[in-house]
Amino acid sequence: MSNYAIITDLNRCTGCLACTVACKAINGVDVGNFWIKTLRVGPHPIEGGSGTFPDVEMYFLPVQCQHCENPACLRVCPTGATYKDEKGRVEIAYDKCIGCRMCVAACPYTGVRSFNWEEPAYYADFALGDADAAKHEKHTVEKCIFCTQRVARGEQPACVADCIGRARHFGDLDDPNSEVSRLLASREYTQLHTEFGTKPSVYYLV
Repeated sequence: MSNYAIITDLNRCTGCLACTVACKAINGVDVGNFWIKTLRVGPHPIEGGSGTFPDVEMYFLPVQCQHCENPACLRVCPTGATYKDEKGRVEIAYDKCIGCRMCVAACPYTGVRSFNWEEPAYYADFALGDADAAKHEKHTVEKCIFCTQRVARGEQPACVADCIGRARHFGDLDDPNSEVSRLLASREYTQLHTEFGTKPSVYYLV
């Protein structure tokens, strides 16, 4: 058993979108959909800014499926398409997904899932990315999978491997000697919407 997690150091994230692009390319995510969205927070007058001049704050916040320990999406899925694997990842079995989008409605992390209303379309005439990436299908929900196919090959998720600011880290929280365990033990961190009791596996160093 493992407990995979991704950590982003908000002091190092420059909002370059490398994680967003790498994820989309490696996983062959179709046109119009993104599994990682990098949000700009502040300053004024941008909507959602933090503070009032001259006391303002700006940072970038990559947001994706939080791979929760207690996922709200799993509890409402009527077919068992949403499940947790032995590594702690929240996965979606596309062959069981009926497109009801109950998981989307239940998830407190708005925008981390996408729904394929039509047959997936690509910038080329075919899906790009890893040859062993999951095939995208019409009327299914999709989201970040912590690059399951890359991790199975002993590689880092694409968003971590291609982070030019070295802001992102991936590893097993059940291993006290892993980089992610050491970082959380030595730095202050935050998580998104802990008030919902979902216990996300995505952390942000502050």
